[in-house]
Amino acid sequence: MALSFARPDSAGGNTPQDAPMADMNTTPLIDVMLVLLIMFIITIPIQTHSVGIDLPQTPKELLPPPIDTVKNRVGIDAQGVIRWNGAAVDRLTLRRYLAASLRLTVEPELQFQPDAAARYVVVDEVLADIRRAGVKKLGFIGNERYASF
Repeated sequence: MALSFARPDSAGGNTPQDAPMADMNTTPLIDVMLVLLIMFIITIPIQTHSVGIDLPQTPKELLPPPIDTVKNRVGIDAQGVIRWNGAAVDRLTLRRYLAASLRLTVEPELQFQPDAAARYVVVDEVLADIRRAGVKKLGFIGNERYASF
């Protein structure tokens, strides 16, 4: 905060134009406010929602594994209809099918194929159901078209 005062004239009096200037310097206050604003913006937590899925990482040099005799396919079409091996099911039936497939002696591979136009909410809910069921063998189908990127 800085104050500036004018010098009195030679007669010792102050004229209105020579009156003391008592304006407050607001530049430091603005600087402090900007720094505080930037600090608050940086400390705002980023809102994220995700379902963590551990996918196997395999080198491209290896040949694909032999084809399994038992595979189940879960698909979601553009209208949000969930399909188990081609048949339309609801989420409760899907959970029952997942639990039944996990009770087998050898866990079958689960292939997940959502349509590109399917709503993210439906895909996220189905992935959460798959994760809650405890599926270990999960593969995504249809991503081959993005391999060139």
